[in-house]
Amino acid sequence: MNLVDRVVVPLRILLVMLFAGLVFAQALSMPGQFAYMAREEPDLAYLRWPLTIWSILGLLCVQVVIVCTWQLLTMVKADRIFTEDAFVWVDAILWALSAAWVLLFAGFVYLGWLANDPGLPIVLFGMVLTGAVLVLLMVVMRALLRRATTLRADMEAVI
Repeated sequence: MNLVDRVVVPLRILLVMLFAGLVFAQALSMPGQFAYMAREEPDLAYLRWPLTIWSILGLLCVQVVIVCTWQLLTMVKADRIFTEDAFVWVDAILWALSAAWVLLFAGFVYLGWLANDPGLPIVLFGMVLTGAVLVLLMVVMRALLRRATTLRADMEAVI
């Protein structure tokens, strides 16, 4: 059993656990948190639904990344990762990360503008930077996959 086979099963278990946690957060935790915020802070009650929708969409982006990662793991196990089919999943990850980054940036601009202290804008700015790094890293990884796919096709043509 090689390293990939030993890593894929635990990774899939963790992905299922993460996905289940995100569904729980989308369905119960986030709506409940913002309903509580609206009750406890009536002056912020107008943010209840925008924050609920914003958080659910952000978590949905992460769920798309999890599903795409699962599909890519299936392709790795079947030794089909260096095919054109992989780019559908990699592109979906790239789009989901980009959408999450746009949501983070919009939250940074909107909530940062309303903040009374610098704590929230600083945290959001850090998250926006981290999101940008992830999106750009995914662009680089896609380019590497493209190069590896081309090289593999060239090698198979020679052999």
